[in-house]
Amino acid sequence: MSGPVVADLTEGQLLARVFPELPTGTATDLGPGDDAAVVKASDGRVVVSTDVLVEGRHFRRDWCTGQDVGWRAAVQNMADVAAMGARPTALVVGLVAPDDLPVDWVVDLARGMSLACAPHGVGVVGGDLSGGEQVVVAVTVMGDLEGRPPVLRSGARPGDVVAHAGVRGRSAAGLEVLGQGLDRHAWRRVVSAYLRPSCPLGAGVRAATAGATAMMDVSDGLLTDARRMAVASGVVIDLKAPEKVFTEDVQVLAAVASATGGRVGDWLLTGGEDHGLLACFPPGRVAPGFTVVGEVREGMPLVLVEGEVRPGSGGWDHFGAGSQERR
Repeated sequence: MSGPVVADLTEGQLLARVFPELPTGTATDLGPGDDAAVVKASDGRVVVSTDVLVEGRHFRRDWCTGQDVGWRAAVQNMADVAAMGARPTALVVGLVAPDDLPVDWVVDLARGMSLACAPHGVGVVGGDLSGGEQVVVAVTVMGDLEGRPPVLRSGARPGDVVAHAGVRGRSAAGLEVLGQGLDRHAWRRVVSAYLRPSCPLGAGVRAATAGATAMMDVSDGLLTDARRMAVASGVVIDLKAPEKVFTEDVQVLAAVASATGGRVGDWLLTGGEDHGLLACFPPGRVAPGFTVVGEVREGMPLVLVEGEVRPGSGGWDHFGAGSQERR
């Protein structure tokens, strides 16, 4: 990438390049340029979440463009708000940039965030810049419950059905393709799912409106996140065999598994970063866009698959001894 690097510009000059790329958002009263932004909160409550992407751990610049990283940073944060049954309204972004980081990469980062946010009326309303040894993107998202109670992961009750909205396993398959150095264009469907995941953001509001009892973003793998919901709710979650319910994903993943030696079932159960939504509903009240994938039963908190415990926890853990670097 040619052109100036971050060290060639002052902070003000760099911000002058970035600000025009950022979406204003429909809930923004005052955007970037002052000491703080002003965002409307018609509900009187604000849903807030923060996530961090660290170069070398969450992304690699030889795999991801600035637009890819901007998109991923925005979507994974908006997914957390959607999982509470809220509508995302605004992001603030902290960026740590090495001196040799191309300015065009930073501008592309802003463009990627805009591409992810603008269709949903979400503004990127401010943040902070700092120098450092590696790229770090820290995003805080705000959301509006619009008068609804938040949907917690602790609300699942025996007799509920468990349902999922979004895709499963595709991001993990894309990571495998990149990790093995295969032709990314030949497998662009799964590589794109890794580089620019697509969360069904509107499904969160639909679930809350339909009476979802519990919900969360599936970012670290279906087994891992279903277990978190089971523990928080004090219930057993019994999932159907994933190959039976995620049939469209199986069709996409089968050829990738053949080429990489990967296992479709593992990607479906433990693959992370698809950012689908896992929710529980009273019977007969499943929201549109959700597919029933299991049921909630009484018992000591755990997750089963077709009534059996699957060995190993699977999924992503930042600090667990068995965690793998997410790149």
